[in-house]
Amino acid sequence: MSPVFPTVREVLALDPVRHGAPRLVAGDAGLDAPVRWVHVAEVPDIATLLGGGELVLTTGIGLPADDAGLRAFIGDLADVGVSGLVVELGRRYVSGVPRVMAAAAERRGLPLVELRRATPFVRITEAVHALIVDAQLTELRATEEIHQRFTELSVEGAGPAEVVRQAAELAGCPVVLENLSRQVLAYDPAGESAELLLDGWEQHSRRIRPAGRTAYDSDSGWLVTTVGARGQDWGRLLLRWPGGGDLAAGTTLGGRPAGTPPTRLTILVERAASTLALGRLIRRDAEGLERQIHRTLLTALLDHSRPVDEVALRARALGVTLERRHLVGVVVRHRLDDPAAEGGATGESTVAAESAPEAGPARLRDLAEAVGQALREAKLTGLTSAVDDQAVGALLALPDPAAEERALTAFAAALRRIRLDAAPARPALAGAVPPDAVIVAAGSGVGGLREARRSLIEARQIADAARRDRRDLAIFRLPHVGLAGLLHLLRDEPRVQTFVERELGALLAHDARHPRDQLLGTLRAYLEQGRNKSAAAAAAHLSRPAFYERLARIARILDVDLDSVEACLSLHVALLALDAIRTP
Repeated sequence: MSPVFPTVREVLALDPVRHGAPRLVAGDAGLDAPVRWVHVAEVPDIATLLGGGELVLTTGIGLPADDAGLRAFIGDLADVGVSGLVVELGRRYVSGVPRVMAAAAERRGLPLVELRRATPFVRITEAVHALIVDAQLTELRATEEIHQRFTELSVEGAGPAEVVRQAAELAGCPVVLENLSRQVLAYDPAGESAELLLDGWEQHSRRIRPAGRTAYDSDSGWLVTTVGARGQDWGRLLLRWPGGGDLAAGTTLGGRPAGTPPTRLTILVERAASTLALGRLIRRDAEGLERQIHRTLLTALLDHSRPVDEVALRARALGVTLERRHLVGVVVRHRLDDPAAEGGATGESTVAAESAPEAGPARLRDLAEAVGQALREAKLTGLTSAVDDQAVGALLALPDPAAEERALTAFAAALRRIRLDAAPARPALAGAVPPDAVIVAAGSGVGGLREARRSLIEARQIADAARRDRRDLAIFRLPHVGLAGLLHLLRDEPRVQTFVERELGALLAHDARHPRDQLLGTLRAYLEQGRNKSAAAAAAHLSRPAFYERLARIARILDVDLDSVEACLSLHVALLALDAIRTP
């Protein structure tokens, strides 16, 4: 049944019609035709006054007396598209309608019904019209709810997943949002099996080819609309409505073929698509939708916010297979969080940085795009997105463990090449770390998605620990960060923090009281130069007498012998631990 108009079959089941003892004489193939209105007529040329979809009621007193006239009357009604003809017996026809009329109606598939008992037509028209008006009012209220719901979603800046969920809830049908490559960006199965919905999605989607920007593909049962704005389409929104498969072909409903989705669903998908397009325009500085989904899935793995099976399913729908793969977590980050703040820029660039608060997010976005491009150039598959305000993460999906080193080397080389091509020329400073230098860190490879979190966390910890490592390694692994990496892993351990306070607390308190006479840097230079006082003085840009005097004060403050190998080793470990604690 149409959600607005009842069918001939349903009209015959109404009490006022049943009171007339109806009997179907011909045209049972058209019983599911919708009834747009009920019209009472007693003239033979009534067809010229009709628009299609009417159920015509008559006593037959004005119908032609000859067979040719009756055939023409039935033919005219069928041509204009009426839903059916109901004839009350007793006035013109006593025992039944003429056989020629029944035969003509059967040939045209037009339902012809006899009422064998006198029935006030007004009761039939009232019942049918009340049914139609009530259904139209229900449809109007549903349409209003659609507009209100999606207006609220637009104002709230709802993400694609929420928009799709609301569309599926309102429609009661599965809804899928895909990009132009037929990769699933969001979906809601509306209580059905997600596995069955998404299985072989790309191939299935490419067979759905509706005509027009918003159209229904009756062969597949999907209502489709294009998503985009300002002449730039970026996806399709699909709603599965298989309700038209069994309806009679060729009938019409107010100008709309029977078997197509109701107007309400067309309005729904178009409003949902508009909300998605508007949201993308509003978030023009945010990541692309694909990258947002990647971030959602990586975050889910890191914080256990979604079941692993769901992450695998959504990743597969996005074109990334994670099951039965060798997985390696990779984190890429800049060595310096803020080059200007950490001495890598001139005063002029510092002013520029302060006047451009968006520089940080833009820098991270550029790095994320470079990582994604490097994956494509290295012909690798995986999830990749920013994992925090400073780092970009990637989960590589490799065919087997033997491919790990080769894949990481290809990725690092591609990333370096992309960044070199994109970077403006700068004069190199001897011994200085470029302000845009990056660290590529990889965790240990794992054999399943349930262990992927460990690899990602390890990669993040290695990247953080390697920030002070001045070696220009293509890829940092756990053995490369050594003691600094171990201390970084233990930085939240209270016993490590207690050790730092015990070894360096007095010196840190001195520096806090004397901001113009900092001594921690002097101790760092001395220890990093292997207790070579001359080399340490040069590194600290101090004369040797001044440097020696500062060392003597440090020894008094800490009550320690700075010529003792064991004491200096303990202080050096404490300094590394302090760096790990202070590194965000």
